[in-house]
Amino acid sequence: MHEVSIALSLLNIVVKKCQEEGFHSIESVKVRIGKASGILPEAFAFALEVAKKDTIARDAKFIIDIVPLGGFCSGCARQFEIDEAYILECPLCGSNSFQIQKGYEMEVVEMEVN
Repeated sequence: MHEVSIALSLLNIVVKKCQEEGFHSIESVKVRIGKASGILPEAFAFALEVAKKDTIARDAKFIIDIVPLGGFCSGCARQFEIDEAYILECPLCGSNSFQIQKGYEMEVVEMEVN
């Protein structure tokens, strides 16, 4: 369950950054996770809840936004977006000439601190 190590790393980063900036508590953290990132959102959320207990983020709400897989197909020259984690062909035309442009993200996009 690699979500635990990812959650611990993310928590360490946000806590350290907040302390460096002189803040004493974290109210919320918004995280974007790509559908194809390999991170299970439910397991990640659970790991964050457990890991935050003895930190300045103990009362924080973690908001997880899932980013769908998306890209550009050279075959039909169109952008696409799907809910699947992996694809082998363009969902619009069936071509295997495409480039994935989003869906692998794992990033903190917003924090509310005190």
